[in-house]
Amino acid sequence: MDLVDAVANVWDRAVVGHLADLRRMPRDAVVGSPQGILFRYRPLSGVDPSGGAPVLLVPPLGAPDFAYDLRRGCSLVEHLLQQGRTVYLIDYGPKSFSDRTLGIESWVDELLPDTIRRVAEETDDEVHLVAWSLGGIFALLAVAAAVQARDPLPVRSVAAIGTPVDISRVPLVAPIRPLAQITGGRLISSIYRGVGSFPAPMVSWAFQLTAVDKLVTKPLAIASRIDDRDCLAQIEAVDHLMSNMHGYPGRVFGQIFHLLLRSNDLADGGLRLGGRDVELSDVGVPVLVVAGRDDVIAPLRAVRAGVPLLTGSPEVRFTTSPGGHLGVLTGRRARDTTWPELDRALADWDAAADAPDDADGPAAAAGA
Repeated sequence: MDLVDAVANVWDRAVVGHLADLRRMPRDAVVGSPQGILFRYRPLSGVDPSGGAPVLLVPPLGAPDFAYDLRRGCSLVEHLLQQGRTVYLIDYGPKSFSDRTLGIESWVDELLPDTIRRVAEETDDEVHLVAWSLGGIFALLAVAAAVQARDPLPVRSVAAIGTPVDISRVPLVAPIRPLAQITGGRLISSIYRGVGSFPAPMVSWAFQLTAVDKLVTKPLAIASRIDDRDCLAQIEAVDHLMSNMHGYPGRVFGQIFHLLLRSNDLADGGLRLGGRDVELSDVGVPVLVVAGRDDVIAPLRAVRAGVPLLTGSPEVRFTTSPGGHLGVLTGRRARDTTWPELDRALADWDAAADAPDDADGPAAAAGA
């Protein structure tokens, strides 16, 4: 252990009050609605634009938008800006009792399509969707629903990170599913309909429950890494995120419970929303699927189950990265695993979109 670093870390934590740099990357609101606000991040000084298509970050419900911008030095937003990307984010904000009637189709049919088209209009380009957790389900279904409606979205690709498709492969909910099937979910339904939402404290508690072993060993981990500033800053940043979770609108929570947890409909290829079936097979753009090897909320097998369902996609890439549910997105190891994989996928699909059609290439060469 480096005694000097350890003393400096203890001093800064006690006197300054923090180790993590939680300043958010500067951004500007583009357009807002009661359902969400679209933000555009300011480009970094001295970084040349890459020329690639813009990125729209799609967070899940429950988690604050700064999951993508966790802390300086471990921020996916900062990384994408360093690559010269134009970066947007849709922020849903905290949900209240007045939002209780919002359903998954509110995001799939309205908010995400409107947001995607706004970004495409601003940049005059197609849009890469980078989505995490439940946000990945929303993004994929939005693309599929638009194809079904014969009004395709200007989307170049979708990256679904830590997005579970087969809920039967999530050990945490395995004991709940048989009980829910027997009761038909009536008890849960009566609760969320009565309160109008799944409250934020419950969301935070649920996330912490998935890492109860780390909570128990956390004091020991801090003591053993007291000289590792980067590690301590990451723990502090994750704690900050966990204490700022949002609630779920009652209807969305009900759909998640009945369609995903109880019936596991998505594992069969789609969901019934707004009176019609939205199928993953209608996703017609390249997709990157990333699973965390230590993720207990979206285990590797639950995430990988989505790959064979994306039959309409011209290319589906599947990769795994170390880390849990948040770690696979913005953990310290994600900087050397998930992020480079994302960079490669976006660059490859930009190059493919910019390349001349095969039919034009040989003809042009012959004419020359």
